[in-house]
Amino acid sequence: MSTVHKFPGGIHPQEGKGGKAVTAGLAMVKVPQPSRVTIPLQQHMGAPCKPLVEKDDVVKVGQMIGEPVGAMSAAVHASVSGKVVGCEPCILANGTQCLSVIIDNDFQDEWVPATRVEAPESMSVQELSDMVRRMGIVGMGGATFPTAVKLNIPAGKPVDTLILNGAECEPYLSADHRLMLEKSEAIVSGARVIQKVLGIKTVQIGIEDNKPDAVQAMSKACAAYPEFSVTALKTQYPQGGEKQLVYALTGRKVKMGGLPLDQGVVVCNVGTCYAVHVAAYEGRPVVERVVTVGGCVKNPANYLVRIGTPVEWLLNASEGLLPETRMLIYGGPMMGMAISRTDIPVTKGCSGIVALERTDALQEEGPCIRCGRCIQACPMQLAPASIDRFMRRDMYEAAEKLNVMNCIECGCCAWSCPAKRNLTQSCRVCKRIITQRRREQAAKKGAN
Repeated sequence: MSTVHKFPGGIHPQEGKGGKAVTAGLAMVKVPQPSRVTIPLQQHMGAPCKPLVEKDDVVKVGQMIGEPVGAMSAAVHASVSGKVVGCEPCILANGTQCLSVIIDNDFQDEWVPATRVEAPESMSVQELSDMVRRMGIVGMGGATFPTAVKLNIPAGKPVDTLILNGAECEPYLSADHRLMLEKSEAIVSGARVIQKVLGIKTVQIGIEDNKPDAVQAMSKACAAYPEFSVTALKTQYPQGGEKQLVYALTGRKVKMGGLPLDQGVVVCNVGTCYAVHVAAYEGRPVVERVVTVGGCVKNPANYLVRIGTPVEWLLNASEGLLPETRMLIYGGPMMGMAISRTDIPVTKGCSGIVALERTDALQEEGPCIRCGRCIQACPMQLAPASIDRFMRRDMYEAAEKLNVMNCIECGCCAWSCPAKRNLTQSCRVCKRIITQRRREQAAKKGAN
């Protein structure tokens, strides 16, 4: 077990994982397939995939229906067998529209032939990167960063540590917890593929200490490998943040604007490692994931869900919302997005659907009382109240000087603010406007 380092800031919101669920995890249920799935062609950071199917085409499970375009991309596959009834824009959880493939399920569950790797641990780095890209593997913790890019280490960047993120620090969510209990050996197997191919010496697995059974299961799964270790981390949000996790396990600080790679570290979610195992040893792409449905529902559970399943289908599987529900969150309550419709599809980055009884988001903002709690809570050591003030005055250059671009949008500042000011939202708006301005300036320079 490695020495645990305390990262700055952080909070401990009500866990909301439900009594015994904190230690036992919500049981995993394989939800029945829906009659129709809507599969977005952009389930990753980067450019949308190029559609490979048209209306009236017949597809099989695991068939590539979206071809990766550009470096920051990952393939998209059919999650059910049946007939394509349309390729059209559909609304996602963030309110944007994305070209999506709509498939009517024939319930035959007919798969394309599996393409297993003969010796996964003997692959070259390029072969591993190509396989991960072809199999549609992205950051399954919610970031959806294309894993192929993360594993294609540039020359001159030595890496000595692989970190598996099993912290799952968001309230209510227990999808990774359940995956570690039921698929611990497969997770370790996927991690070993990454470790061996990249030539990494040490593998550290970080899990919050409110999941002792997951710590035990993962410790047992990697007991035969001396280079693997499991560390129980303090239950402290956002313990699962990439930079916070790197510091907690290694003591290495990722500089502002930098990446874990700069400190010789690669970080992968446990769900991502499981997807690598399935791709390498079973020859199957990402067509399903575990999703927590919790909060104000009659039957909270972790569901094994086909990608493209509508949120409404999962809520029905949980026997519907309770009358006191006031808000529906796609993701976790800290970093997820409030949604007002239930026809939104489950994507690779969806770790949960949470129904909330009451939320501070419904309370009116008050004036800033300059208490400094947002500064104390911020894990990136920013000044959210000052950034918020500059944003409201359209002073984006001043906000940029306060390093707003390093905000990880974790929500700690808004959660800790006694005036209930929308601090996280202000940081998010600043980042988007600054990014847009940078693009416009780059375009002007290119035109000249």
